[in-house]
Amino acid sequence: MRILIAAAMVAMLSGCSTPSDLMAGKPVTTQFTTKDPRAVALCVYPAWQDYRSNAVMSETTTGYRIVAGSDAGQTDDVLDIERGSQGKGSIVKHYQRAAWSKIGRGGLLPALNRCI
Repeated sequence: MRILIAAAMVAMLSGCSTPSDLMAGKPVTTQFTTKDPRAVALCVYPAWQDYRSNAVMSETTTGYRIVAGSDAGQTDDVLDIERGSQGKGSIVKHYQRAAWSKIGRGGLLPALNRCI
């Protein structure tokens, strides 16, 4: 019985993810734009709030980051918007937990494409 409980706990913990966990992997998409990171972040952020009301936008040393997570405390999506090379434009990387699941995420990619 104890082994079964321990195995269940390990399985539950393996599903947890943080922004750092997601960003350690390969992004689902990487896009480039001539727009400033702030302009891209301010354009995309409302759609991410519609997706998850607990979405958070923060300024980083290289640009902006938008993080959306589940009510269970897991990070589902991270949008990392960095200043491009030579200080021009932006490099936008989208990381997703369970990228195969598009349920409820329908507006994220179109919003990103509109803002690029």
